[in-house]
This record gives sequence, C-alpha cells and structure tokens, in this order.
Amino acid sequence: MNVFARVAGLVLLGAVFLAGSTLMSAKSGPFVSPSAQAAPEGERHPAIHRALKELREARRELKDAAHDFHGHREDALKAVDAAIEQLEICLKNG
Repeated sequence: MNVFARVAGLVLLGAVFLAGSTLMSAKSGPFVSPSAQAAPEGERHPAIHRALKELREARRELKDAAHDFHGHREDALKAVDAAIEQLEICLKNG
C-alpha cells in the first residue's frame, strides 16, 4: 500500500473516531469498549494511541521521502497534521 493511501486511511479512521465519540457522548454517556477496559492502567483509548503512532510514522515517511507523491505530499502532510491535532484534542478532553 502506498503512503498516500495509508495516510488517507488513517485520516478516515481519525474522522470515524471523532464522529463516533461525538455520537456516543450525545447519547447515554461514553461508550467503553472491551479493548479500552483491558488497556494498561492510565492509558485510555488504546486505538487512538495506536492511530497517533501510525500517523506520526506516516508523517515521517512523507517528510523524508525523496519524491512528492505526484504532488500529493503537501496535502497529505496537512491532512496528517490535522488528524494528529484532532486526535490529541480527543485524548486531552476524553
């Protein structure tokens, strides 16, 4: 899978997390998935932490790449930065 497709998928994943958390909090309180319950003490939302790790890795690959991915690198970097920022806000407020 190329880096652009990977980044687009991760950005979509971040958007799904944001939409899902907004919908769930609007209903009868926060949803706690079984995987979140099994997370190490002090670490909530393990899937968001994993997504952040992958987004940061994808960002490094984009920045260090020798080419510009047919003109998509700049837009991909902006999308990755926005996704990272939004997921960090979610963790800060969650």
